Parts: sequence; structure tokens; C-alpha cells
Amino acid sequence: MPEQAHVSSIDALESFRSSLIVYLSKARPTIEEVSSDVMRTRLWLEDEHRTHWENEVRRRTRALQEAQQALFSARLSTFRKETSAELMTVHRTKRAFEEADTKLKVIRKWNRDFDNHAEPLLKQMEKLQTVLAHDMVKAIAFLTQAIDTLHAYAGIAPPSDAPGSSPPTGGGLADESGMNGHGSGGQTNPSAEHG
Repeated sequence: MPEQAHVSSIDALESFRSSLIVYLSKARPTIEEVSSDVMRTRLWLEDEHRTHWENEVRRRTRALQEAQQALFSARLSTFRKETSAELMTVHRTKRAFEEADTKLKVIRKWNRDFDNHAEPLLKQMEKLQTVLAHDMVKAIAFLTQAIDTLHAYAGIAPPSDAPGSSPPTGGGLADESGMNGHGSGGQTNPSAEHG
């Protein structure tokens, strides 16, 4: 005679199912937020930030040219010699131009390289998003069905060993709930659950 399963941890299964639902409710919005952040960063690099530093390079180039022109005019003038303030202005505007030019080069490099760095990680995130959206939802449905089946199974009285009594037939509660006890169709076998 087959041994009856001792079902004692349905609460643990219910707790796990609840934790999985909470995890799913937090993980999916987080993944979507990260995807949005990646898109915003890409747009920021391609448009806003690049445009800002291109404008800065143009502005600082004009300032440097004006300072250099003032210094050159002072040197050509027969009436006066260039002042230290004019020299400092040229040096300061040259440093500002070099800084803007360096930042623009870095931004252009990141524009070229951003997708190479981000795409492999985005593909992994998309896989995770698929798992969360499809597989985990199926897992929660499966756990719900398994919990219901185990509750029904636990409610069945064990067969008595009295003479003349027979074990329940194949048309028992497990079959009525859609489970045949053999684990077919991706279902669990409740007799395999030993507490």
C-alpha cells in the first residue's frame, strides 16, 4: 500500500508565494526605471550635454581670440608695452578653452562608446524583465494551484487499516482539482511533499 505524504509545510509554501509576489512588485518597476535611466543618459550625452559643451567651446574660443588680439595689439603699439593683466587674461582664457575642448572630446568619445558599454547590460536586463513578466507570473500561478491542491490533499482523511477498507480510488480529490498525482503537465506530485 502506498505511503501517505505528511503535508506539514503549506504555510511555508504560502509564505514563499507571498514573498515572491512582493519581490515581483518591486523588481519590475526597478528594472523599468533602470531602462529609463539608460535612455535618459543616452539622450543627455547625445543632445543636451554635447550641445552645452559645443557652445562653451565656441564661446571660449572667441574669448581666447579676443584676449590674444588685445595682447597682440599691445605688443605692436609703440606707445605702451603689454601688461601682466593682458598676459593673465590670455592664459586664463586659454585654460578655459582647453578645459571645454577636453570635456567635449570626452563626451564625443562616450557618444561613440556608450552603446558598446550599455547594450550587453541592457540585454541581460531584458532577459530578467522577461523572466519577471512571464516566468515568475507562471510560478506564482503554479504555487497558488499547488497550495490549493495541498490544502485539499491535507483535508483527506488517511485510510484506516481496518479489514474491508480500501484505499481511495483514482477519482479522488486530487483528480478533481486537475492533478492526477503523477506530475504530468508540469504539476507537482503531492505525495512527493514530505514535511
